[in-house]
Amino acid sequence: MARLEAAAQARLGRSLAIRQVDAGSCNGCELEISAMQNVVYDLERFGLRFVASPRHADVLLVTGPLTRNMREALLRTAECTPEPKWVVAAGDCAVDGGIFKGSYAVEGGIEAALPVDLLIPGCPPTPAQLLEGMLALLEAQGGG
Repeated sequence: MARLEAAAQARLGRSLAIRQVDAGSCNGCELEISAMQNVVYDLERFGLRFVASPRHADVLLVTGPLTRNMREALLRTAECTPEPKWVVAAGDCAVDGGIFKGSYAVEGGIEAALPVDLLIPGCPPTPAQLLEGMLALLEAQGGG
């Protein structure tokens, strides 16, 4: 994971700030995202950190299907996030609606509202998959 820290430094000159947004999930992905902060994965040692405000974020890490009730909140969050920014759809629900696909309350995956830079499938994706996704995002954007 040294590649992740080097890629963040090369691309941004600092750590990568992540704002997690739940667009209507079952909370499975959030548990795995929280595990990224434990002593096993310790995402901050790679130059990644979660921030409370989208105004401080480089990445929007979106979980859950795009529910009708969360569409406007997601769009407002994206508008508040400064450029350059990336949108990551984490989990099967964020990718295409997952098990909620076809529900009257769900519009589909996150791409129904925002352009997505990276899809991380899984139900839920593991912390290791999420960290690898962040690395792939940085490297694809010319950071490593």
